[in-house]
Amino acid sequence: MRFAQTPPTKAASAVYLTLSAQVLSLGALVIFEYVRGGRLAHQLAAYGGRPHGADAQAVVGAVTVFAVLMMLLVGTTIATACAYLTWLARARQANTRSAPAGPVVAAWLVPGVNLVAPVALVDEVWRGARPPFDRRNRWLALLGAWWLAWLGMLALFLVKLPLETDKLTLTGVGPLEFAVAALAAGLCATTVREITRIQQSSLGVLLPRTAGRPTATRRTWRRSVQGNATEPGAGLGSVTTPL
Repeated sequence: MRFAQTPPTKAASAVYLTLSAQVLSLGALVIFEYVRGGRLAHQLAAYGGRPHGADAQAVVGAVTVFAVLMMLLVGTTIATACAYLTWLARARQANTRSAPAGPVVAAWLVPGVNLVAPVALVDEVWRGARPPFDRRNRWLALLGAWWLAWLGMLALFLVKLPLETDKLTLTGVGPLEFAVAALAAGLCATTVREITRIQQSSLGVLLPRTAGRPTATRRTWRRSVQGNATEPGAGLGSVTTPL
């Protein structure tokens, strides 16, 4: 058999769902920053960061909304990371059952290593799925675009935003950060789908075009069950095996 186990389609769906939730929560935060964030930041600065009495009543609603949006963003980010690591570990095991999950976690969490190792690991999974040779260039272009977008997002959130001390905002997140994050999320989902489709096609399983579970196709082999056959098809047993 080419694959040790069936492709992790449920884990892939979880990646799509959590990525979508993460982008939506980031978009909501960006909208809040644009509509209310700047004014709220000035109010908090004027109150010394700790409003009391009537001052607190004036900002309590906006502060609550901001806190909820931040919790949503953190929660969806953690969920996305867990879903992606689960999918990647299971996708490796779909190629090789004995593949450990440790390298997947280490590739993403070890500082410095996580700038190079994850993209190499994803490419290894793609190659392990034995895709058509003519897709290699297209895959490398997709993989490279995703990783560049991911590194660009890291640079914006971890380098650019902390250095912008002259702007009085709540988080500093704006349309540029949202656009790059959405692009990285979309390309990430596309790489997941590409690998899942290749693994499924090798097992005769097609991704559904509508919501629902993947549908397994069936293949039929005929084998001789008698030594001699006097008619076409006589003495042949049909064996239908679901993949």
